[in-house]
Amino acid sequence: MIRIESIESPFTAPQVAFQAVTALGRAEAMGLLPAGERIETLDLPSFQKVVRHVHRAGIARNVQLELGSNGVVSDAGLARDLERLNLALEESPVPEFEWARLTEVLGVELLSRLLGISASSLRRYKLAARSTPDDVAARLHFLSLIVGDLSGAYNEIGIRQWFGRRRAQLDGRAPLDWLKPHWDPAQPGPRRVQDLARALLASPAT
Repeated sequence: MIRIESIESPFTAPQVAFQAVTALGRAEAMGLLPAGERIETLDLPSFQKVVRHVHRAGIARNVQLELGSNGVVSDAGLARDLERLNLALEESPVPEFEWARLTEVLGVELLSRLLGISASSLRRYKLAARSTPDDVAARLHFLSLIVGDLSGAYNEIGIRQWFGRRRAQLDGRAPLDWLKPHWDPAQPGPRRVQDLARALLASPAT
C-alpha cells in the first residue's frame, strides 16, 4: 500500500521525511487506510489525505498540516506537527481497525501466538463478537507499531519471518522469544524488540 518512490516538498528535509514515513507506516499497520489505497509519492496532498483517514478514527484531530499564509510549510513547523501526529498514533489503540490489518499481514496463527491468545478468541475479537480486553488491545497496538516500523524494509513475508529470526541484538534470540504469554508493552523485553524494529527506519539494512 505504501511504497515511496519519490519525495517532494515540503518533506525533503531528513527529519521531516523520517517523521512522515514513520506516520505513514503506523497508519497503514493500524488499518487506518482504506483497502486499495496506494501511496508512491510523499507529497502534501497525499499526506493530507492520510491525515484525514487518521482523523476519521478519532486520532490527532488537532493536527491539520495546514499551509502557512505564504503558501508553504516551514520545516520546523511541519516537523512539530508530524511529531504530534506520531505521538497520537502511538498512544491510540484502535482494535476495531487493527485486527483486520494485522491478521492480513501476520496471519491468524502467528498473531494469536504473539498475542498469547487462542485463534478462536482472535477471530471473535476480530469480528467484534466479543469486546477486546484492554491488555490484549495494548499488545495488539504495540505489534501494529512494530509492523509499521518493519514495513519500510520488508514485505509481508519478510515481516512474518522477522519475528522468528534470531538476532544478535536480542542476545541471539528471536523477537518471538521475548513476547511471552501475557507480556506487557512496558516490559524491557518487548521494548528491546520495538527498538530493534525502529532501528530499521534509520538503517534499512539492519
